[in-house]
Amino acid sequence: MAGPDKPKVLDEEWSDERVSSFLSLEPYDTSISKDYFVLERAYQSMRADDFRRFLGFFTEASRDLDSLSPGGETILDLISQHRRSVEYAEALKEFGATHNRKS
Repeated sequence: MAGPDKPKVLDEEWSDERVSSFLSLEPYDTSISKDYFVLERAYQSMRADDFRRFLGFFTEASRDLDSLSPGGETILDLISQHRRSVEYAEALKEFGATHNRKS
């Protein structure tokens, strides 16, 4: 939270260490795939360019881009529902993500 002693920072540069640190996140709910959870958190937290960099680390670690949510959706299924997330969806496709459901 920004306040008088902590100004709000916009378009902050993220280091590779910060971007790749998302790989170590753990879901609170064991019914959620770790890979899906990590992808969703990265999508929610990162700008499109940082997300694309994250996908490089994610795939280098042999993680599953097509892991499913408890509802049976891939992260690409979810992101494709958001009209302002075209860059995120394109990055996922470039790295080989696929849809589980018809979008």
